[in-house]
Amino acid sequence: MTRILAILAAAVVVAVLAVTWLFTRGGGSDDRFAQCRAGQIAGGTDAIGGPFELVNAKGETVTDKDVITGPSLIYFGYTFCPDVCPLDTARNAAAVDILEERGQTVTPVFISIDPDRDTPEVVGDFAFNLHERMIGLTGSPEQVKAASKAYKTYYKAQDKSDEYYLVDHSTFSYLVLPEYGFVEFFKRDETPEQMADRIGCFLEKM
Repeated sequence: MTRILAILAAAVVVAVLAVTWLFTRGGGSDDRFAQCRAGQIAGGTDAIGGPFELVNAKGETVTDKDVITGPSLIYFGYTFCPDVCPLDTARNAAAVDILEERGQTVTPVFISIDPDRDTPEVVGDFAFNLHERMIGLTGSPEQVKAASKAYKTYYKAQDKSDEYYLVDHSTFSYLVLPEYGFVEFFKRDETPEQMADRIGCFLEKM
């Protein structure tokens, strides 16, 4: 009898682990985007993103509701960045163009984490030169810090006594959908084609 109970207990544990695995992998959850995700996000997607208030290229104060009116690809960087930011944002712009060729529209968004140098005009020119539909945003140090905190990004300016100072920062790109908020992030080693394929999956399941 003890042997039978032991076998039954083991079977229950295996079943529970199987269900847990399915849910953590998205196979048994009610996550409509489960098949599109590259991996799990610590704390879940609700832990990233949220309201923000920033300043656009025209000098107008805008909120996340004004900016994210459709699928958006958000990147936090700065215009004086010598290499990483231009490469990442150009990659994002290329992914957006690939999606457009497939009949899917995504708006690229660039949020500056260097408000001391990135004025609305500077951010606007930077964004437009990368993509005609890219939205450039800046703001006060407090506004930028709040937006960065919402998206769990990191940035830290080096010695500002040097006018050419660098800013250390995280380099993720974030896919945000109006109805669902943040749904996925992309690392900088992903190609425009890889990004377009994954983003397209999310758009098809909206």
